[in-house]
Amino acid sequence: MAFKTEPMTINIGPQHPSTHGVFRLRVTFDGEVIVDVEPIFGYLHRGSEKLAEERNYVQILTLTDRLDYTASMTNNQAYCLAVEKLLGVSVPERGKYLRVMTAELQRVASHLIAVGFFLQDLGALATPLMYAFRVRESILDLFEMLCGARITVSYMRPGGVFAEPPEDFWPALRRFMEEAPGLIEELENLIMENEIVVVRTKGTGILGIESAIANSVSGPVLRGSGFAWDWRKADPYDIYDQVDFDVPVGNNGDNYDRFQVRIEEIKQSLKIVSQCIRQIPDGLIRAELPLVLRPPAWQESYGRVESPKGELGFYLVSDGSVAPYRCKIRSPSLINLHVLKELLVGWKLADMIVTLGSIDINLGEVDR
Repeated sequence: MAFKTEPMTINIGPQHPSTHGVFRLRVTFDGEVIVDVEPIFGYLHRGSEKLAEERNYVQILTLTDRLDYTASMTNNQAYCLAVEKLLGVSVPERGKYLRVMTAELQRVASHLIAVGFFLQDLGALATPLMYAFRVRESILDLFEMLCGARITVSYMRPGGVFAEPPEDFWPALRRFMEEAPGLIEELENLIMENEIVVVRTKGTGILGIESAIANSVSGPVLRGSGFAWDWRKADPYDIYDQVDFDVPVGNNGDNYDRFQVRIEEIKQSLKIVSQCIRQIPDGLIRAELPLVLRPPAWQESYGRVESPKGELGFYLVSDGSVAPYRCKIRSPSLINLHVLKELLVGWKLADMIVTLGSIDINLGEVDR
Protein backbone atom coordinates (compact mmCIF):
# COMPACT_ATOMS: atom_id res chain seq x y z
CA MET A 1 0.00 0.00 0.00
CA ALA A 2 1.29 3.45 -0.94
CA PHE A 3 1.12 6.14 1.72
CA LYS A 4 0.71 9.80 0.87
CA THR A 5 3.04 12.00 2.94
CA GLU A 6 3.44 15.70 3.45
CA PRO A 7 5.64 17.13 0.63
CA MET A 8 9.03 18.31 1.76
CA THR A 9 11.34 20.66 -0.18
CA ILE A 10 15.07 20.42 0.46
CA ASN A 11 18.26 21.72 -1.14
CA ILE A 12 20.65 19.13 -2.57
CA GLY A 13 24.12 19.74 -3.95
CA PRO A 14 26.77 19.78 -5.05
CA GLN A 15 26.62 16.19 -6.29
CA HIS A 16 28.62 16.30 -9.51
CA PRO A 17 32.14 17.15 -10.71
CA SER A 18 32.68 20.88 -11.20
CA THR A 19 29.68 21.87 -9.05
CA HIS A 20 31.76 22.96 -6.07
CA GLY A 21 29.17 25.11 -4.39
CA VAL A 22 27.87 26.76 -7.58
CA PHE A 23 24.95 24.45 -8.42
CA ARG A 24 22.18 23.04 -6.32
CA LEU A 25 18.82 21.40 -6.79
CA ARG A 26 15.72 22.48 -4.92
CA VAL A 27 13.79 19.21 -4.81
CA THR A 28 10.30 18.54 -3.52
CA PHE A 29 9.74 15.00 -2.23
CA ASP A 30 6.71 12.95 -1.34
CA GLY A 31 8.50 10.47 0.85
CA GLU A 32 11.46 9.46 -1.30
CA VAL A 33 9.67 10.15 -4.58
CA ILE A 34 10.54 13.36 -6.45
CA VAL A 35 7.51 15.45 -7.33
CA ASP A 36 9.22 18.69 -8.40
CA VAL A 37 12.75 19.87 -9.26
CA GLU A 38 14.24 23.33 -9.69
CA PRO A 39 17.92 23.51 -10.75
CA ILE A 40 19.59 26.63 -9.36
CA PHE A 41 22.81 28.04 -10.78
CA GLY A 42 24.24 31.48 -11.29
CA TYR A 43 26.95 31.74 -8.65
CA LEU A 44 29.89 31.15 -10.98
CA HIS A 45 29.13 33.91 -13.48
CA ARG A 46 32.40 35.04 -15.06
CA GLY A 47 31.05 37.24 -17.80
CA SER A 48 33.11 35.46 -20.48
CA GLU A 49 30.96 36.79 -23.32
CA LYS A 50 31.34 40.41 -22.17
CA LEU A 51 35.04 39.94 -21.42
CA ALA A 52 35.48 38.76 -25.01
CA GLU A 53 34.30 42.18 -26.23
CA GLU A 54 37.29 43.83 -24.52
CA ARG A 55 40.00 41.48 -25.79
CA ASN A 56 41.47 40.98 -29.24
CA TYR A 57 40.57 37.91 -31.24
CA VAL A 58 43.62 35.87 -30.20
CA GLN A 59 43.45 36.79 -26.51
CA ILE A 60 39.89 35.45 -26.33
CA LEU A 61 41.25 31.92 -26.76
CA THR A 62 42.27 31.86 -23.11
CA LEU A 63 38.64 32.51 -22.16
CA THR A 64 37.41 29.55 -24.21
CA ASP A 65 39.75 27.18 -22.35
CA ARG A 66 37.96 27.99 -19.13
CA LEU A 67 34.42 27.21 -20.24
CA ASP A 68 34.35 23.41 -20.21
CA TYR A 69 37.87 23.04 -18.87
CA THR A 70 37.70 19.25 -19.26
CA ALA A 71 37.49 19.81 -23.04
CA SER A 72 39.48 22.95 -23.78
CA MET A 73 40.75 21.73 -27.18
CA THR A 74 37.24 21.53 -28.63
CA ASN A 75 36.42 24.93 -27.11
CA ASN A 76 39.43 26.37 -28.97
CA GLN A 77 38.30 24.65 -32.16
CA ALA A 78 34.75 26.06 -32.13
CA TYR A 79 35.98 29.59 -31.49
CA CYS A 80 38.68 29.42 -34.16
CA LEU A 81 36.14 28.21 -36.74
CA ALA A 82 33.97 31.26 -35.99
CA VAL A 83 36.90 33.68 -36.31
CA GLU A 84 38.06 32.06 -39.57
CA LYS A 85 34.59 32.51 -41.04
CA LEU A 86 34.73 36.21 -40.13
CA LEU A 87 38.15 36.57 -41.73
CA GLY A 88 37.41 34.35 -44.74
CA VAL A 89 40.63 32.37 -44.28
CA SER A 90 41.30 28.65 -44.74
CA VAL A 91 43.48 26.43 -42.56
CA PRO A 92 46.37 24.42 -44.06
CA GLU A 93 45.73 20.67 -44.26
CA ARG A 94 48.37 19.80 -41.67
CA GLY A 95 46.85 22.29 -39.27
CA LYS A 96 43.41 20.72 -39.77
CA TYR A 97 44.75 17.24 -39.04
CA LEU A 98 46.46 18.44 -35.88
CA ARG A 99 43.22 20.07 -34.79
CA VAL A 100 41.13 16.96 -35.30
CA MET A 101 43.72 14.69 -33.72
CA THR A 102 43.96 16.80 -30.57
CA ALA A 103 40.20 17.37 -30.44
CA GLU A 104 39.59 13.62 -30.46
CA LEU A 105 42.21 13.02 -27.79
CA GLN A 106 40.38 15.67 -25.77
CA ARG A 107 37.07 13.86 -26.35
CA VAL A 108 38.57 10.69 -24.91
CA ALA A 109 39.89 12.58 -21.87
CA SER A 110 36.54 14.32 -21.31
CA HIS A 111 34.49 11.14 -21.62
CA LEU A 112 36.81 9.41 -19.16
CA ILE A 113 36.04 12.18 -16.66
CA ALA A 114 32.31 11.68 -17.31
CA VAL A 115 32.49 7.90 -16.95
CA GLY A 116 34.78 7.93 -13.91
CA PHE A 117 32.71 10.39 -11.89
CA PHE A 118 29.45 8.80 -13.03
CA LEU A 119 30.63 5.55 -11.44
CA GLN A 120 31.72 7.51 -8.39
CA ASP A 121 28.15 8.83 -8.13
CA LEU A 122 27.01 5.19 -8.17
CA GLY A 123 29.13 4.53 -5.09
CA ALA A 124 32.14 2.87 -6.72
CA LEU A 125 34.71 4.50 -4.46
CA ALA A 126 37.75 5.56 -6.51
CA THR A 127 38.74 2.34 -8.31
CA PRO A 128 36.95 2.88 -11.68
CA LEU A 129 37.79 6.59 -11.46
CA MET A 130 41.50 5.77 -11.16
CA TYR A 131 41.24 3.41 -14.14
CA ALA A 132 39.78 6.31 -16.14
CA PHE A 133 42.35 8.81 -14.88
CA ARG A 134 45.19 6.47 -15.80
CA VAL A 135 44.35 6.89 -19.49
CA ARG A 136 43.44 10.56 -19.16
CA GLU A 137 46.78 11.44 -17.57
CA SER A 138 48.60 9.99 -20.58
CA ILE A 139 46.58 12.28 -22.86
CA LEU A 140 47.39 15.29 -20.71
CA ASP A 141 51.07 14.34 -20.93
CA LEU A 142 50.76 14.55 -24.72
CA PHE A 143 49.08 17.96 -24.47
CA GLU A 144 51.90 19.16 -22.25
CA MET A 145 54.39 18.10 -24.91
CA LEU A 146 52.42 20.04 -27.53
CA CYS A 147 52.00 23.35 -25.76
CA GLY A 148 53.31 23.21 -22.21
CA ALA A 149 49.83 23.06 -20.66
CA ARG A 150 47.66 20.15 -19.53
CA ILE A 151 44.18 21.59 -18.90
CA THR A 152 43.77 25.12 -20.29
CA VAL A 153 45.81 24.52 -23.40
CA SER A 154 45.13 27.42 -25.83
CA TYR A 155 46.73 25.21 -28.50
CA MET A 156 44.63 26.20 -31.49
CA ARG A 157 44.81 29.58 -33.18
CA PRO A 158 42.76 31.33 -35.86
CA GLY A 159 44.25 29.92 -39.04
CA GLY A 160 45.63 26.70 -37.55
CA VAL A 161 47.45 25.62 -34.41
CA PHE A 162 50.01 27.20 -32.12
CA ALA A 163 53.10 25.07 -32.84
CA GLU A 164 54.45 22.05 -34.66
CA PRO A 165 54.58 18.99 -32.36
CA PRO A 166 58.10 18.31 -31.03
CA GLU A 167 60.00 15.29 -32.36
CA ASP A 168 59.39 13.18 -29.26
CA PHE A 169 55.61 13.76 -29.46
CA TRP A 170 54.99 11.27 -32.26
CA PRO A 171 56.69 8.25 -30.60
CA ALA A 172 54.83 9.09 -27.36
CA LEU A 173 51.52 9.30 -29.25
CA ARG A 174 52.11 5.96 -30.97
CA ARG A 175 52.91 4.31 -27.62
CA PHE A 176 49.69 5.72 -26.20
CA MET A 177 47.70 4.44 -29.18
CA GLU A 178 49.15 0.95 -28.66
CA GLU A 179 48.29 0.91 -24.96
CA ALA A 180 44.98 2.80 -24.82
CA PRO A 181 42.62 0.20 -26.41
CA GLY A 182 43.68 -2.45 -23.91
CA LEU A 183 43.27 -0.06 -20.98
CA ILE A 184 39.80 1.01 -22.17
CA GLU A 185 38.81 -2.64 -22.59
CA GLU A 186 40.00 -3.34 -19.05
CA LEU A 187 37.83 -0.51 -17.72
CA GLU A 188 34.90 -1.70 -19.82
CA ASN A 189 35.18 -5.27 -18.53
CA LEU A 190 35.26 -3.98 -14.97
CA ILE A 191 32.06 -1.95 -15.18
CA MET A 192 29.74 -2.67 -18.12
CA GLU A 193 28.17 -5.84 -16.71
CA ASN A 194 28.66 -4.96 -13.07
CA GLU A 195 25.45 -5.88 -11.25
CA ILE A 196 25.21 -2.58 -9.36
CA VAL A 197 25.83 -0.52 -12.51
CA VAL A 198 23.18 -2.43 -14.47
CA VAL A 199 20.52 -2.34 -11.73
CA ARG A 200 21.03 1.36 -10.95
CA THR A 201 21.19 2.62 -14.55
CA LYS A 202 19.09 0.43 -16.85
CA GLY A 203 15.53 1.72 -17.09
CA THR A 204 16.19 4.83 -14.99
CA GLY A 205 16.25 8.47 -16.10
CA ILE A 206 14.60 7.73 -19.45
CA LEU A 207 14.59 10.49 -22.10
CA GLY A 208 12.61 9.80 -25.26
CA ILE A 209 13.74 10.91 -28.73
CA GLU A 210 10.87 13.35 -29.19
CA SER A 211 11.52 15.07 -25.88
CA ALA A 212 15.28 15.16 -26.50
CA ILE A 213 14.76 16.89 -29.86
CA ALA A 214 12.10 19.26 -28.51
CA ASN A 215 14.49 20.40 -25.77
CA SER A 216 17.44 20.87 -28.19
CA VAL A 217 19.73 18.53 -26.26
CA SER A 218 22.81 17.29 -28.09
CA GLY A 219 25.85 15.08 -27.72
CA PRO A 220 25.74 11.75 -25.87
CA VAL A 221 22.51 12.78 -24.11
CA LEU A 222 20.75 13.02 -27.49
CA ARG A 223 22.47 9.99 -29.01
CA GLY A 224 21.72 7.95 -25.88
CA SER A 225 18.04 8.45 -26.75
CA GLY A 226 18.63 6.79 -30.11
CA PHE A 227 19.03 9.80 -32.42
CA ALA A 228 22.24 9.53 -34.48
CA TRP A 229 23.03 13.24 -34.78
CA ASP A 230 26.66 14.35 -34.75
CA TRP A 231 27.94 17.60 -36.31
CA ARG A 232 31.12 15.83 -37.38
CA LYS A 233 28.90 13.84 -39.77
CA ALA A 234 26.03 16.27 -40.39
CA ASP A 235 28.23 19.27 -41.28
CA PRO A 236 31.89 18.14 -41.32
CA TYR A 237 34.49 20.73 -40.34
CA ASP A 238 38.29 20.62 -40.60
CA ILE A 239 38.99 17.10 -41.99
CA TYR A 240 36.16 15.04 -40.49
CA ASP A 241 34.97 14.26 -44.01
CA GLN A 242 38.31 12.51 -44.62
CA VAL A 243 38.17 10.05 -41.71
CA ASP A 244 35.94 7.07 -41.10
CA PHE A 245 34.03 6.62 -37.83
CA ASP A 246 30.64 5.53 -36.55
CA VAL A 247 28.11 7.42 -34.42
CA PRO A 248 27.11 5.24 -31.44
CA VAL A 249 23.49 5.46 -30.27
CA GLY A 250 21.46 4.01 -27.43
CA ASN A 251 18.19 2.09 -27.51
CA ASN A 252 16.24 3.18 -24.45
CA GLY A 253 17.46 6.70 -23.60
CA ASP A 254 18.22 5.69 -20.02
CA ASN A 255 21.22 6.32 -17.78
CA TYR A 256 22.92 3.15 -19.00
CA ASP A 257 22.63 4.17 -22.65
CA ARG A 258 24.13 7.62 -22.07
CA PHE A 259 26.97 5.97 -20.16
CA GLN A 260 27.52 3.29 -22.84
CA VAL A 261 27.47 5.82 -25.69
CA ARG A 262 30.44 7.63 -24.11
CA ILE A 263 32.39 4.37 -23.83
CA GLU A 264 31.73 3.60 -27.50
CA GLU A 265 32.64 7.16 -28.55
CA ILE A 266 36.02 6.76 -26.84
CA LYS A 267 36.73 3.84 -29.17
CA GLN A 268 35.63 5.82 -32.22
CA SER A 269 37.83 8.77 -31.20
CA LEU A 270 40.86 6.48 -30.95
CA LYS A 271 39.97 5.21 -34.42
CA ILE A 272 39.98 8.79 -35.75
CA VAL A 273 43.32 9.57 -34.09
CA SER A 274 44.87 6.48 -35.71
CA GLN A 275 43.72 7.66 -39.13
CA CYS A 276 45.10 11.14 -38.50
CA ILE A 277 48.51 9.70 -37.63
CA ARG A 278 48.56 7.75 -40.90
CA GLN A 279 47.17 10.48 -43.15
CA ILE A 280 48.65 13.75 -41.83
CA PRO A 281 50.56 15.55 -44.59
CA ASP A 282 53.63 17.74 -44.37
CA GLY A 283 53.31 21.49 -44.74
CA LEU A 284 52.25 24.58 -42.84
CA ILE A 285 50.40 24.32 -39.53
CA ARG A 286 48.93 27.84 -39.63
CA ALA A 287 47.85 30.34 -42.25
CA GLU A 288 49.81 33.59 -42.51
CA LEU A 289 47.75 36.17 -40.65
CA PRO A 290 48.48 39.62 -39.17
CA LEU A 291 49.50 39.74 -35.51
CA VAL A 292 46.36 41.76 -34.79
CA LEU A 293 43.20 40.55 -36.52
CA ARG A 294 40.61 43.01 -37.84
CA PRO A 295 37.69 41.27 -39.58
CA PRO A 296 35.53 43.41 -41.90
CA ALA A 297 33.00 45.59 -40.11
CA TRP A 298 29.48 44.32 -39.40
CA GLN A 299 30.06 40.74 -40.41
CA GLU A 300 28.72 37.84 -38.37
CA SER A 301 29.64 34.19 -38.09
CA TYR A 302 28.75 31.05 -36.19
CA GLY A 303 31.35 28.36 -35.61
CA ARG A 304 30.20 25.09 -34.10
CA VAL A 305 31.72 21.74 -33.22
CA GLU A 306 30.58 18.46 -31.77
CA SER A 307 32.17 18.87 -28.36
CA PRO A 308 32.25 15.94 -25.91
CA LYS A 309 29.05 17.26 -24.31
CA GLY A 310 27.23 18.25 -27.50
CA GLU A 311 26.91 21.19 -29.86
CA LEU A 312 29.23 24.01 -28.82
CA GLY A 313 28.92 27.18 -30.87
CA PHE A 314 30.35 30.70 -30.94
CA TYR A 315 28.38 33.52 -32.53
CA LEU A 316 30.55 36.56 -33.31
CA VAL A 317 29.74 40.01 -34.69
CA SER A 318 32.61 42.22 -35.86
CA ASP A 319 32.66 46.01 -36.01
CA GLY A 320 36.00 46.38 -37.76
CA SER A 321 37.99 46.74 -34.55
CA VAL A 322 40.46 44.34 -32.93
CA ALA A 323 37.74 42.91 -30.63
CA PRO A 324 34.32 41.47 -31.46
CA TYR A 325 31.31 43.75 -31.09
CA ARG A 326 29.33 40.81 -29.68
CA CYS A 327 30.17 37.28 -28.59
CA LYS A 328 27.53 34.69 -27.73
CA ILE A 329 28.28 31.12 -26.68
CA ARG A 330 25.91 28.20 -27.25
CA SER A 331 27.05 25.79 -24.52
CA PRO A 332 25.73 22.20 -24.45
CA SER A 333 25.89 21.84 -20.66
CA LEU A 334 23.35 24.65 -20.23
CA ILE A 335 20.96 23.37 -22.92
CA ASN A 336 21.17 19.76 -21.73
CA LEU A 337 20.11 20.83 -18.23
CA HIS A 338 16.68 21.79 -19.64
CA VAL A 339 15.52 18.17 -19.47
CA LEU A 340 16.57 17.67 -15.86
CA LYS A 341 13.08 18.09 -14.40
CA GLU A 342 11.60 15.67 -16.91
CA LEU A 343 14.30 13.11 -16.13
CA LEU A 344 13.91 13.31 -12.35
CA VAL A 345 10.20 13.72 -11.49
CA GLY A 346 8.76 10.38 -10.43
CA TRP A 347 12.10 8.87 -9.48
CA LYS A 348 13.73 8.63 -6.07
CA LEU A 349 16.57 10.47 -4.37
CA ALA A 350 19.17 7.80 -5.18
CA ASP A 351 18.13 7.84 -8.86
CA MET A 352 18.52 11.64 -8.95
CA ILE A 353 22.25 11.47 -8.20
CA VAL A 354 22.83 8.92 -10.95
CA THR A 355 20.74 10.78 -13.55
CA LEU A 356 22.45 14.10 -12.91
CA GLY A 357 25.80 12.38 -13.39
CA SER A 358 24.65 10.86 -16.69
CA ILE A 359 24.06 14.32 -18.20
CA ASP A 360 27.74 15.27 -17.68
CA ILE A 361 27.55 19.01 -17.15
CA ASN A 362 30.34 21.47 -16.48
CA LEU A 363 29.34 24.64 -14.66
CA GLY A 364 32.15 26.57 -16.35
CA GLU A 365 30.07 26.66 -19.53
CA VAL A 366 26.64 26.59 -17.85
CA ASP A 367 27.16 29.85 -16.01
CA ARG A 368 29.70 31.50 -18.27
